[in-house]
Amino acid sequence: MATKSSAKKKPRYLELADELREAVLRGDYSDPGDFPTESVLCKKYDVSRFTVREALRKLTAEGLITRKRGSGTVVQPATARAGALHQPLSNVGEILQYAHDTTISFEPGKPGAIPHDVAEQIDTKAKGDWFTFRGKRTKLGRKRPIAVTEAWVHPELADAVAQIDINAKTLFGQIETLGQVSVTRVTQDIQAIKGTKKILADLGLEKGDPVLRILRCYFDETDRMFEISASYHPGERFAYSMHIEVD
Repeated sequence: MATKSSAKKKPRYLELADELREAVLRGDYSDPGDFPTESVLCKKYDVSRFTVREALRKLTAEGLITRKRGSGTVVQPATARAGALHQPLSNVGEILQYAHDTTISFEPGKPGAIPHDVAEQIDTKAKGDWFTFRGKRTKLGRKRPIAVTEAWVHPELADAVAQIDINAKTLFGQIETLGQVSVTRVTQDIQAIKGTKKILADLGLEKGDPVLRILRCYFDETDRMFEISASYHPGERFAYSMHIEVD
């Protein structure tokens, strides 16, 4: 897929947020106190304090960092544990951390309508032929895939879809950049389902084995649902956790 993009250049604070996010997920600031101060970031990237603060605000909203007056900026710890795969989600940043520890290669499919069972479950009447992708997500050291993911991207994002790297960590992260949109809301629906023959075969499961389906809907700043993803996980090898902070 390769067509010329009409997207405008990203604001500098978003570019900086991308660079800092990559560094965080790479583990550059794993120890407390490692994260640079605003002044250091201004000098290192030759940007204004406003740009730095806006970039840090985005990473804070994603849950990658926390900022407290007098304590500086601290990177939130990764949440992957041994044994069953633990998938946390209280913010977008944790989806990115999960993707950082895994590998996936998507295969584009023929554009089409959102499957009836998916549309019914998330209660949407999305119309048109959405762009489709499918891939197996794997993790180093595991023989069988940890998930099979199917995704649908809004028909209006043809230019962004044409530039998608099928070997990248996530689709929604690329769409944010290529489509000039920002994820402002993510909804999810978790349900135990009966896996299809193909899903069971791809996950290395047998007939009757439990399958956990996680449906996520990604919304932009206009509250348009621009991506839907359905991830199918082996039930006995998946644990879902969530943390809630009380003010």
